[in-house]
Amino acid sequence: MTENPPARGTAGPVRQVRPRTEGWKQQKDAAGRPLLQFASPKRGKPPVHLADLTAEERAAKVTELGLPAFRAKQLETHYFRHYTSDPGEMTDLPASVRDDLVAGLLPPLLTEVRRLQTDRGDTIKFLWKLHDGALVESVLMRYPGRITLCVSSQAGCGMNCPFCATGQAGLTRNMSAAEIIDQIVRANRLIREGGLGKAEHPDERVTNIVFMGMGEPLANYARVMQAVRVMIDPQRGLGMSARGITVSTVGLVPAIRKLSAEEIPVTFALSLHAPDDHLRDELIPVNSKWKVDEALDAAREYFDKTGRRVSIEYALIKDMNDHAWRADLLAEKLNARGRGWVHVNPIPLNPTPGSVWTASERSVQNEFVRRLNAAGIPTTLRDTRGKEIDGACGQLVATEADVAAAASN
Repeated sequence: MTENPPARGTAGPVRQVRPRTEGWKQQKDAAGRPLLQFASPKRGKPPVHLADLTAEERAAKVTELGLPAFRAKQLETHYFRHYTSDPGEMTDLPASVRDDLVAGLLPPLLTEVRRLQTDRGDTIKFLWKLHDGALVESVLMRYPGRITLCVSSQAGCGMNCPFCATGQAGLTRNMSAAEIIDQIVRANRLIREGGLGKAEHPDERVTNIVFMGMGEPLANYARVMQAVRVMIDPQRGLGMSARGITVSTVGLVPAIRKLSAEEIPVTFALSLHAPDDHLRDELIPVNSKWKVDEALDAAREYFDKTGRRVSIEYALIKDMNDHAWRADLLAEKLNARGRGWVHVNPIPLNPTPGSVWTASERSVQNEFVRRLNAAGIPTTLRDTRGKEIDGACGQLVATEADVAAAASN
């Protein structure tokens, strides 16, 4: 179909594709609107783990087991520094208490079902089975000078965006803080063992976290923030830099404002994908609750309170949201809120099974980026990793083959 967009440097009709699902049926509510799931379905909770607890709670748990509180610190060292839950490796603990301590504070959380690696060996996608059989994925990527892990925060997703594979099955449940952390610990263990190739230095580990795997992080706010606190704790956690952690959202405005007040300088990313409500209402169903301008106002507030530049994520979809006039409109809206507070990351759409939507043509991508940069908006086309192993943005979903593999695991 075609429509005549506002005249922003383009002449004549412009092809306009409307969002709709391909190969799957979008869940709808009683009024026929795309179903949004903010609350996690009730399922059996994962076992309580060291990473779910504060330092005080860890000590209390150890004393409940009849052991001195300082044993908690020893466990923290093994798990957060040596990346192990194996009692056999904890030789500084009395042999008589190792098994009880590990069972009580380091229960198994993730079972590796499958591991896919790109030919170059710099990207690995993990398929994990949780204690209740739910499946999640994470993606490990080596770049020059850094290693990034894309983590999942929910099994499935309740935001129901038609172009994203993860949202097709809806929300299975929220993940616990420890299930989020364990993705990092397991990745660090693999790096230490040489699974990501030759190390650049002896203490190589994950340096950057992006909450861009399965799930909407801000819909699982409390557990995600507990995980972030463990990540950045230099004494009792992983000791990572908050600036290397990116929390992404499709636009849950109240939660964005809550994040602004945390005083934890993580990088904040808003998955916008359209600057106009007319398209974004269809493309990002949560836009029916909080409109583009509300989400951008909250993003600007995050910058004002933290001083951290905000990232705008924008999946470029051919003939849907990649029009030159939309680049101009996006620049106009961002500049209306000031200069120097935002950076735009256009991302060529990653194809998903059963979908006819494709990435924008290279010339269109370049023009979109050019217009934003010309308007004074720093813009960088993102390097996508893992497409050949279905590990790129928007491709993380448990397939029938994954379910079958997990059942036999």
